[in-house]
Amino acid sequence: MDRRWRSGGDRAAFEADSKDVVPRCAATATTSVLMTTTAESPILVLGATGGQGGAVTAALLARQSRVRAMVRRPGEPSVQRLRECGVEVMVGSLDDRAALGAAMEGAAAVFALTTPFEAGVDAEVAQGRAIVAAADDARVPHLVFSSVAGADQHTGVPHFDSKAVIEKDLAASGLPYTITAPTYFFDNALGGEGADRIAAGILDLPLPPDRPLQQLARPDLGAFAAKVLLDPKPYLGRRIELASDAVTPAQMAEALSVAVGRPVRHQQTPLESIRNPDMHAMWRFLSGPGYRVDLDVLHTANPDIAWTSFVDWAQRTFESGSRAMR
Repeated sequence: MDRRWRSGGDRAAFEADSKDVVPRCAATATTSVLMTTTAESPILVLGATGGQGGAVTAALLARQSRVRAMVRRPGEPSVQRLRECGVEVMVGSLDDRAALGAAMEGAAAVFALTTPFEAGVDAEVAQGRAIVAAADDARVPHLVFSSVAGADQHTGVPHFDSKAVIEKDLAASGLPYTITAPTYFFDNALGGEGADRIAAGILDLPLPPDRPLQQLARPDLGAFAAKVLLDPKPYLGRRIELASDAVTPAQMAEALSVAVGRPVRHQQTPLESIRNPDMHAMWRFLSGPGYRVDLDVLHTANPDIAWTSFVDWAQRTFESGSRAMR
């Protein structure tokens, strides 16, 4: 059961199924990217075959930016698709300061993220420190770090607190930086057994049916991060929490019912049934104080971002026919 409960900074966000997140380039799009002048410095995206990094890469390519990606497994089909899109590929891991530094050399900016879901929160902090140290070594002009909304609230959620440590180190480093802090992603509802459960007519969430949950569409994150990476000056030194919509589980179930063409009901999972301590702490936080994004202020200040509604996301997702939604 624990596999269902994911957060804005989760493993799925870091390295989701690459079939779904790596951009597919039409010939014209690929050509336009490859024609970018060699004098333009690339933007480095870490985790470019994952959920967040893939969204940022797609948004940058849509703006004909030169993109460099650091990947761990260069032989994967997802990496080949990056190359087909004109992305420069380098190999390394998030805890390898030397490899990070080499990938950052000459970059105009870096989009970075970390994950605790492979080796734990201590390993995540080590990743963050390696990234910050490498950026300092390479004199990176601007580092955008993707954290998680609520990390500054002293929540006691382990993977929130680990990101808070990295945020603090980054702020103290002297590097030009911006922190983007996503809320819960819409497509986390499909993680683990979620897609199959929705297909069976059940939306499992450990929240009361009338409790709003602030959520984010990955393309909205990608578009916002690309905007910051390409025009950093207004965002330097800022921490910006991101959400596209705030809907209750009852509203989510209603929207999913329309999207899938059959009734979907919300089933409130008891908190005590979530055995993973990190996920239990996260859902306790989301059931209590929760995220605090001022959606009106955020959306008004950034009218160029789509700010996808949950209703629109559900319609597009279940009309797409992708394997993850079946």
